[in-house]
Amino acid sequence: MKLQDLIGLTVYEVEEGNEVGKLVDCVLDSKWNITGIELESKTFFSSHVKVVAWEDIVAYGEDAIMIRNKESIVKADTDHIPYTFLLGKNKLKDLQVLTTSGSNLGRISDVYFDQKLGNTIVALEISDGLVTDLIEGRKWLPCSEEMSIGENAVLVPAMSEERLQKAINIVNG
Repeated sequence: MKLQDLIGLTVYEVEEGNEVGKLVDCVLDSKWNITGIELESKTFFSSHVKVVAWEDIVAYGEDAIMIRNKESIVKADTDHIPYTFLLGKNKLKDLQVLTTSGSNLGRISDVYFDQKLGNTIVALEISDGLVTDLIEGRKWLPCSEEMSIGENAVLVPAMSEERLQKAINIVNG
């Protein structure tokens, strides 16, 4: 499943069946795990966001995300969130992917996670620009322990260019 497929889904709490908001982003750590989701906030210019820890997500599907209860929603300081996918100062979307040998593979357009494996990111979808995407399609790079997230780029092993595959929805769909 792609993270972008989760963005915009309605979030419900299962104790009372109430809608609690919409998912606007996903929170990640440096080990390529999804640690939580960020809900929409009505306040602008705030240094806090509403977050639900991954452990408090009961289920998720094509139409909605189910969390335990309203108490699962906590305010988090944006400075203490290591990485996000779409928003924030340490976002993965559009980050360059560089090999340790200096080759630019493109920019992150999405990330995949396998629902059977839980919250682990299994691959990056890489765009090499609109024209290349239209002609050749986007590429898919399986994640490995050697990959690291930097301030301006994701660094991948030198041989990663050979591991690039055509982006097809082989992970859960």
